[in-house]
Amino acid sequence: MKSAITLSQVPEALAGPFVLRTPLPEAFATAAAIGFDAVELFLPGPDFVSVDEVKSLAAAHRLAIAAVGTGAGMLRHGLSITDPTEEKRVAALEFVFSMIDFGGQFGAPAILGSMQGKTGDLDILAASLRRCADRAARHGIPFIYEPLNRYETSLFNRLADAAKFLDHHDLKNVVLLADLFHMNIEERDLPSAIREAGKHIGHVHFADSNRQAMGFGHTAPQPIIAALQEIQYTGYLSAEIFPLPDPESAARQTMLSIRSLI
Repeated sequence: MKSAITLSQVPEALAGPFVLRTPLPEAFATAAAIGFDAVELFLPGPDFVSVDEVKSLAAAHRLAIAAVGTGAGMLRHGLSITDPTEEKRVAALEFVFSMIDFGGQFGAPAILGSMQGKTGDLDILAASLRRCADRAARHGIPFIYEPLNRYETSLFNRLADAAKFLDHHDLKNVVLLADLFHMNIEERDLPSAIREAGKHIGHVHFADSNRQAMGFGHTAPQPIIAALQEIQYTGYLSAEIFPLPDPESAARQTMLSIRSLI
């Protein structure tokens, strides 16, 4: 397993769970200095920074790009791929496609979180996920779907339910994001949920029960890591957490926790 940390450049996400918010050159340097393997980018859109600049920063600091978020489409434009209005669904998919194409140029999959919508038709969700998965396949990468807690969506809140949905609709090239914060709200037992979803898990948001750095809440991480090892997960543990008590402290605590576990 590898470590990653979130870098946000979206002004509307100031209250969100993103750690490093300084300009990208500084944020990349901080992530590298603390010892992360990769960064997860949360950007306003695909035109915010050039692919060449991202590649240059990644090479200079020896960091991979773990994933790219799509949530700015919801935060800035109110878009979701299950919107009841076809016009908005089309616009939402175009935004997601643009982020898939952006991340695909450096091998980073896109994450569908808030842009799935708070409510929606499951058949529309399935059709949209299929199109996103096909788009990602052009770049040889998966598409990441994130079950969220009940306060953020009524679509899928638990890993097992989302996994069954993927199987039922034969949605290939879609993987699940196991976000430990959401799971702390929805799952009865986190390690068991990870084992049950097993083959579908393709990304992990590494957050404690209070959405702070692991070790600042009451989640027991050792059984979770053991479950991930049992399913032979080799992807990222990415810190999508509040920058508390300050960004650097949150980042260093995350790295300390990961190093103590792996």
